[in-house]
Amino acid sequence: MGKRVGVLMGGWGEEREISLKTGEAVVAALESLGHHVTRVFAGPGLDRALRAAELDVAFVALHGRMGEDGRVQGLLELLELPYTGSGVLASALAMNKPMAKKLFRLHNLPTPRGYRVARADLARLTELHADWGFPCIVKPSCGGSSVGCAVVRDAEALLLAVARACRYGGEALVEQFVEGREVTVAILGDAVLGSCEMDFHGDAFDFDAKYKGGTRCFHPPRLSPTRIANVEAQALAAYRALGCRGYARVDLLCSDTQNDVVLEVNSLPGLTPTSLLPRIAEHAGLSFAQLVAQVLAAATRDEAQVSEPPTVAAPLVPLRAAM
Repeated sequence: MGKRVGVLMGGWGEEREISLKTGEAVVAALESLGHHVTRVFAGPGLDRALRAAELDVAFVALHGRMGEDGRVQGLLELLELPYTGSGVLASALAMNKPMAKKLFRLHNLPTPRGYRVARADLARLTELHADWGFPCIVKPSCGGSSVGCAVVRDAEALLLAVARACRYGGEALVEQFVEGREVTVAILGDAVLGSCEMDFHGDAFDFDAKYKGGTRCFHPPRLSPTRIANVEAQALAAYRALGCRGYARVDLLCSDTQNDVVLEVNSLPGLTPTSLLPRIAEHAGLSFAQLVAQVLAAATRDEAQVSEPPTVAAPLVPLRAAM
């Protein structure tokens, strides 16, 4: 029997339009599978909309801040409504790039060196950057779809890029520039589904490269089978380090001169028929509808409950001591 599924789409942030495209693609797939689908547009009053919809499960088709960062997941937990994707903590960690990088290092996963810059620290940027050198990568500390991301080659451009990145959440991340092949790994149900390499014009796989065409994808990546296996193992380790569940997409850089490095974990990757994860799924033999069905089947919630204390039998008292 079909479930009453609410597809959460839209949201408050800069990735709203991408979320709407993901949401409509998911709605079409779920309806083709026989489910009863309600579009739930995320925004003020989301809690009331979710209660009124009387759902069995929420399919989270949101991206970026206020949707992928644990806040909506926390609301769904309070409403005791199962939902797709990672839980509250994993979602928050994956969205906060500096915190995710700390956990990667804790699990011995290589990731580019970097430092954080708050909007209030812009006047100290020259001091903070010190001898980091150029080029470097600037991106918002919390965000996705490479919105606000830039490759910087001098101090003047650094100030402009950091100021722009701070528009999205108030903090920027400045990272060491690593030259190499950009590879993304799809994970479904706590297992690697496959990977692909993105070949694009320019220095970085930025917003234009992702959404305005001109990018070629290679399935599998143009690497040796042994190296692909190692890259995919790194991606799965990064996914597990953050405590993700259900599905995700992990981005890495494969350098010819340095170690392969983990860039980030996308806990709610795009799910349009042309997005990277569905492309990898198709190459692995899964149709878009089958992929959506598997994501839905893994929907759950944390169900944090206080357990009753265990019953412990009273210790036996030796007869002599009792006398």
